[in-house]
Amino acid sequence: STVRQILALADTATPGTELMLGRLMELLFVEVLRRYAENLPAGTKGWFAAIGDPIVSRALQSVHGDPSRRWTVDDLARVAGASRTVLAERFNALLGQAPIEYVTGWRMQLAAERIRNSGDSLAAIAADIGYESEAAFNRAFKRVTGVTPGRWRDGVASNSSPQT
Repeated sequence: STVRQILALADTATPGTELMLGRLMELLFVEVLRRYAENLPAGTKGWFAAIGDPIVSRALQSVHGDPSRRWTVDDLARVAGASRTVLAERFNALLGQAPIEYVTGWRMQLAAERIRNSGDSLAAIAADIGYESEAAFNRAFKRVTGVTPGRWRDGVASNSSPQT
């Protein structure tokens, strides 16, 4: 039905058509992703498989909803409704990493984007993503990306992205 609506709107030039087409295309994209994730074969690994797992998905939603929180495996297990062991096993099976590694990687993705696209100080970015000190943030950022935040900002890593 969304495709039919897009085709109908594409043939008109009424006010608001362009805006509606943009939003409908976004909805179509989300629907395609949703259906793809729903129909993954058993044993599939990766982010789409992880969001289809009820335990890992709850943990991911929590991390993405509050990335600056000082997450522990206990906290994530609690929000996911599972034991630490079950959560860790599912994270590893689906994403190939431990829950806290994922948290760090996600924070570094957020930081890398902000470093590259804002003039915010590294101290402010570090604080906003959950680091109490700029030094700790710098060490974590370099461990994940391979370069310091300052070099990242300078564009040395313009063709790189944080590894998660």
